[in-house]
Amino acid sequence: MSTNVIETSDLGKRYGRTWALRECTLTLPAGHLAALVGPNGAGKTTLMHMSVGLTVPTTGTATVLGDHAPGSPAALDGIAFVAQDAPVYKNMSAADLLHLTRNLNLGFDADRARARLADLGIPLKKKAGKLSGGQQAQLALTLALARRPRLLVLDEPLAMLDPLARHEFMATVLTAMSEEGVSVLLSSHALAELERVADYLIVLAGGRVRAAGEVDDLLAGHRMLTGPAAEADRHARTLHVVQARRAEAQAHLLVKADGPVPPGWESHPVSLEELVLAYLRESRAGALSGADRTLATAAPSEVTK
Repeated sequence: MSTNVIETSDLGKRYGRTWALRECTLTLPAGHLAALVGPNGAGKTTLMHMSVGLTVPTTGTATVLGDHAPGSPAALDGIAFVAQDAPVYKNMSAADLLHLTRNLNLGFDADRARARLADLGIPLKKKAGKLSGGQQAQLALTLALARRPRLLVLDEPLAMLDPLARHEFMATVLTAMSEEGVSVLLSSHALAELERVADYLIVLAGGRVRAAGEVDDLLAGHRMLTGPAAEADRHARTLHVVQARRAEAQAHLLVKADGPVPPGWESHPVSLEELVLAYLRESRAGALSGADRTLATAAPSEVTK
């Protein structure tokens, strides 16, 4: 049986004439916290929805939790999904939500959920809509974890949280991973936070996978080269350049580390943020390669929110 919690092959989803995701082939091994990053409209939510069985693919296939079909009973029992904006019924109390979720899930651990809410200081009788944003997020996460999932899928859970609430939310996720062996797929724009916690990376842009793999392997497989701008075009024809920036005298080439460093150039390691932004800029510029690549002079930017 496969040890991958998600596998896709040529997966695609089309709405009318528009492809939200296409030619998506990837594997997510069990035991990782995988960061799913990309600008709005990149296909992140579509990939998540197909992985949990909320959306049917137009092309290709997907399996979860060792060859189960998304949306099948075996998959539903083992996957917990928290959608954007901490989805809880605002007019229901935390106690009512615990009761509802317990009735909808055979394996729901209500005692564990109550204990966790007590530890967090979240009152059971208070309506969810009256809780703070951080408390609503923790309530949604508590309901998900009380199902004791093998895979936890989180779609932008950090977007509306303040720094302390983000830290507390991720601390809970990491504890669930270490104590219960939960695998996590987390979509987020918060690159600084992801760099601290993620050990697997999937970059989506334009509905396609641009990079995927263990973070350590991806970082080791790329480097930043700095050297004379006048030589950048020549070296760009022979190096596997992901993204390039050039000033009047100096050029910076983020390259795959599969060749020698040109004489007179310096090599530096790259950060997760640099790597992600480089692939997103490459996608925006048209993803040209090899001898046809032209050097981009893109200004620094952030991942679109």
